[in-house]
Amino acid sequence: MSDKKATLKVDGVDQIFELPVYSGTLGPDVIDVGSLTAGDMFTYDPGFVSTAACESKITYIDGGKGILLHRGYPIDQLAEHSDYLETCYLLLYGELPTAQEKDAFVTTVKRHTMVHEQIRTFFNGFRRDAHPMAVMCGVVGALSAFYHDSLDISDEHHRQVAAFRLIAKMPTLAAMSYKFSIGQPFMYPDNTMGYAENFLHMMFGNPCEPSNVSPVLAKAMDRIFLLHADHEQNASTSTVRLAGSSGANPFACMAAGIAALWGPSHGGANEAVLEMLEEIGDVSRIDEFVARAKDKDDPFRLMGFGHRVYKNFDPRAKVMKEAADDVLAELGIDNDPLLAIAKRLEQIALEDPYFIERKLYPNVDFYSGIILKAIGIPTSMFTVIFAVGRTVGWVAHWNEMISGSYRIGRPRQLYTGYTQRDFVSLDERG
Repeated sequence: MSDKKATLKVDGVDQIFELPVYSGTLGPDVIDVGSLTAGDMFTYDPGFVSTAACESKITYIDGGKGILLHRGYPIDQLAEHSDYLETCYLLLYGELPTAQEKDAFVTTVKRHTMVHEQIRTFFNGFRRDAHPMAVMCGVVGALSAFYHDSLDISDEHHRQVAAFRLIAKMPTLAAMSYKFSIGQPFMYPDNTMGYAENFLHMMFGNPCEPSNVSPVLAKAMDRIFLLHADHEQNASTSTVRLAGSSGANPFACMAAGIAALWGPSHGGANEAVLEMLEEIGDVSRIDEFVARAKDKDDPFRLMGFGHRVYKNFDPRAKVMKEAADDVLAELGIDNDPLLAIAKRLEQIALEDPYFIERKLYPNVDFYSGIILKAIGIPTSMFTVIFAVGRTVGWVAHWNEMISGSYRIGRPRQLYTGYTQRDFVSLDERG
């Protein structure tokens, strides 16, 4: 915080507004416009892109410099030296755990991986061809009907239990949504496995034989979860906070976050990458589509290149590229036509001056799409996996808000409709 002030003088208004200016530990200063309402005025900011709706200590992004910090730790250091559950602990509690704390945390998560047995029958209410995100919206929201003992948001212990349940059960529910869609039996979690390994076991295992999950694939999946764990005040996280500001239970808030993530402009980016590769269809057509991407009058866009937030480079992309290379080497994939297109597009983006000058580098969605495709996960599940990784970020932001001082969200509007008019009875309307 600081003692700086901003002065606002509006033409035709006698009052001069003195607005406090706050400074965070990183990032630009913030003008507090809360006092404008006393003068019967408020700001107009579509998309809230110039508005700080909260104060947070969890994640910091500098898109211009390609910086992403979780509790101060750079994302590339966490991806190289940490793992998903340790990063979960960091996001939730603010510090990296000791060996003893991490062991206790991992053990507690594992004890919550199973879901209530009646949830199995809950799935029967969905069509087999339902989109997995539609299923996840319904099932996660319905968890509040099965776990009544962690719904008191004013109780710190209840909030902690809800956090463990959500982080632990999301992979189980995600795998169940996939198994349901293909008519295979649900796989119970195996708590002798690691978090990502267990997820792949539940996704691809069957009751007839033991699962044999490749450590390389498990590590790649763990990195996907870690690199998507949190991304500051994005649309889904802000949705979770807004829903939580009303006092809604944590499971309902997470379902709201899943619904926001489902939108193609948010969580569907890596799915859009695969759809683009399918549209291109063959390596021989790449030059045609690259030319279309360069044509400003052509609506075609290359998906997975550049980033709305990161104007320099995506700090997560390098780590994800390494994971993609490891997965392709492990699986020995060299003849998949879509992956061949992806590799060629990557080469063009890294060498072509058009892409280099505009900083249209391959981003995290490009590489995560390649990994998930190679592992055998259908595109309809891509956003579900994003939701699994992002759950801890949603929970951390929700808990930070609920455990501090907050008020119910109530955005204003610029009204441009009719002024007041009188009702006309039906027989008098022309």
